[in-house]
Amino acid sequence: MPRVKRGTIVKKRHKKLLALTKGFRHGRKSLFRRAKEAILKASQYSYRDRRNKKREFRNLWTIKINAAVREEGITYSEFINGLKLAKIELNRKVLSELAQNHKEEFVKITEKAKAALK
Repeated sequence: MPRVKRGTIVKKRHKKLLALTKGFRHGRKSLFRRAKEAILKASQYSYRDRRNKKREFRNLWTIKINAAVREEGITYSEFINGLKLAKIELNRKVLSELAQNHKEEFVKITEKAKAALK
């Protein structure tokens, strides 16, 4: 039985993995074993942070809405409660966009929420 040489296959696998570590520092970009460890850890972080990103954006939207409704004289929790009572179903992303870029429309929505609270 002839001997099988696997050098090309291993080289291809190593090159593929080292391409993923482009931009890493020191041996983590050029040494296979260290690069493999770096990729495993980077994958864990990216998986975790794809979920954390959603959390962080929702917090950011809440902060923007809160700042805008306080200018109108109510708190964030009262505003959200007023929206629910007025049956206005806009998510926080849209509300923060309105608060930031379309002030007139946001003031109208705030007035409707205030009216629903009374």
